[in-house]
Amino acid sequence: MHENIKYCHVRFSDEKSFSFDHVHIVWNEQITLHQSDTWELSYIVKGSGTRIIGNIVETFSCGEAILLPPNIPHGWYFNEYDHDKEGKIENITIIFPQSLLEKFANIFPEAKNYILQISQYKQAIRLEGNTLVSVQKILTAMLSQNDIEQLSSFINLLSVISSSDETHIVGLYHKQNKSTAKMQEVSRFMVNNFQHRIALDEVAKYVGMNRSSFCTFFKRMKGKSFFSVLNEYRIDCSCLMLRETKRSIADICYAVGFNDVPYYNRTFKKLKGETPKDYRTKQQQIKLSKSTT
Repeated sequence: MHENIKYCHVRFSDEKSFSFDHVHIVWNEQITLHQSDTWELSYIVKGSGTRIIGNIVETFSCGEAILLPPNIPHGWYFNEYDHDKEGKIENITIIFPQSLLEKFANIFPEAKNYILQISQYKQAIRLEGNTLVSVQKILTAMLSQNDIEQLSSFINLLSVISSSDETHIVGLYHKQNKSTAKMQEVSRFMVNNFQHRIALDEVAKYVGMNRSSFCTFFKRMKGKSFFSVLNEYRIDCSCLMLRETKRSIADICYAVGFNDVPYYNRTFKKLKGETPKDYRTKQQQIKLSKSTT
């Protein structure tokens, strides 16, 4: 059965103008692909995996923070192997309506420029650099704050995000049509099955096409063959495992769907410009340097 996008209506209580949600659940209990007419700021405290935002599929690691404008389909698919001592993933999410931004702009002239800047975002953005550090600290502090303190922190978040140029686009909104809907089906199929051998007939059947039509359609939409995109995704997933786990390179090779280690190594070097071993060593050095500063 195909996984449909869930359209979520968020209700806000009379006592709260925005939703502050601290999620601490088993890795596969996270809501799948969905969209709503609200803004969302999500911070991954623990966990890693793959996210789909609009038309972009990427891997993610703990620590990232994403700002999502309204009406962009999105979903986080967490890895089973990456969790805390309780076997759970953790994230902090703030959800707020566009009407709240408009009220702030109308009531508080000091906030108007900040609100106008944020309202201009039409793509999902990942926060980076000092902006990310500031947002992480504010969201973490909100865990122990009362309602009025959280409101003050929320306003501070708007100020930090709106005045930053340390952002990276991680998702675009495209008006839903048959082609984009099929591509989202392909993306979900790939995320859920990349660990296994995938035949063209299998994915083509999943989206209701024959093999020839599917190949033509995919090449037209992505400019590459399905297997080129699949291999790129598998390599990105292996990068995540090289950074976040101590599993052997051979184990990682098979875990992400390759069935031949030399071929995996060649593909990795072709796409990343270095071997898996060199990549892991470099990432370990980067982590070490961050921990000592």
